[in-house]
Amino acid sequence: MSELKTFYAHESDNQIMIKKDKSEVTVWTDDLSYVNEELEYLLSLEEQLVHNSELYRQLLTVRRENTLRLAMLHRYESTLGKAIECDTTECDAYYLNHHEKNRNGYLKHLKNYRSIKTNVLSKILSKVKMV
Repeated sequence: MSELKTFYAHESDNQIMIKKDKSEVTVWTDDLSYVNEELEYLLSLEEQLVHNSELYRQLLTVRRENTLRLAMLHRYESTLGKAIECDTTECDAYYLNHHEKNRNGYLKHLKNYRSIKTNVLSKILSKVKMV
């Protein structure tokens, strides 16, 4: 099976970086869309099995944060095309720093979500073991 060539020799470094950044943002938004689906299941499980109001509140908070981050990443993705117009290092640095800020925010959010998810699942397991 031959691999699809993602980058071509005629593309500038800037074009390649923008393609890479767009691809990365697509992965992030896909991940966060899936997190939204998982959160609905976790909220339902928490409500039916765990009955911990603080944990439920944390899940609602992370769902809200996930929705906001997803919207922010979609807005960011729509601005990536403007980076091709950069003709100064300051402009390039702006887009690079903006991308890194979005990456770090995404990773921090995912880490927080995973921590809460683990907490919900461990509480469910403790309930199941008691039965």
